[in-house]
Amino acid sequence: RMPRPTRPRVAPPRAAPHRAGPPRAVTPAPPRDVVHGLRAGLAVIERRPGEVLTVACSGAVRQEVSGALARARLAGVAVTVESDERLAQRAASKHHEGLVLEVRARRFLPIPDLGELLCSRSGTTVALDRVRNPYNVGAILRTAAFFGVDAALLGAPAPHPALHPDAVRVAEGGAEHLALARTTDLAATLGRLRECGVTVIGAESKGGEDAARFRFGRPTVLVLGHEREGLSTRVRAECSALVCVRGRGGLDSLNVSVAAGVLVAALTAAPTDRRLP
Repeated sequence: RMPRPTRPRVAPPRAAPHRAGPPRAVTPAPPRDVVHGLRAGLAVIERRPGEVLTVACSGAVRQEVSGALARARLAGVAVTVESDERLAQRAASKHHEGLVLEVRARRFLPIPDLGELLCSRSGTTVALDRVRNPYNVGAILRTAAFFGVDAALLGAPAPHPALHPDAVRVAEGGAEHLALARTTDLAATLGRLRECGVTVIGAESKGGEDAARFRFGRPTVLVLGHEREGLSTRVRAECSALVCVRGRGGLDSLNVSVAAGVLVAALTAAPTDRRLP
């Protein structure tokens, strides 16, 4: 027999190597804040309705916030009624008071705009020099909004890069009635405001002038210092004057948020046309 001719083996064609195209750009999700607390949440819905993304409430407060929920639904915001446990998860806090919002991140006022605002209105602002406790921060913002202060200036370092959610809750809506600015170098920022014609007054626990008799100038920044350490050396050097609350009892100091209430009341009671030399 004649042997069969063998067929040459032909390797299968190789697939062309896959060439990956340029990586697709991933659009990061816009930063968001979580606001919890009944009055704080209602104030956001009223003052910043276009920035509210979701609203969640408990059945216990549903009737109380029905008007705000209706406005949110008309604006296309997702509204849900949830258990207290689920709300606590959303807020990362048990003190949600039955209302939790997801909102676009708060916009802070640039420092040049803050100076322009104060000078154009002969306005007032409170500045916080390393005030760390969010409950103190919130109480100060509530006081400032109550007395009609124009703005608040937050100085770093602080335990939260923006405004702590507990501070927003404790402010009871006050954070929505103030222009908010922030800085990583409060002393330098105060110096810039002074160059714009803003008077800088520092609060001291003792050793300053009696705030009840002090002639506050306008526009003015009232600077409140760290809960234990007070004003830093650099911040104190930027102050045109130092004021204090004089007591008659056995203690020599007040909680910073309580002192802020006394000082802001004195500041805002002063006529708007006064300026320190």
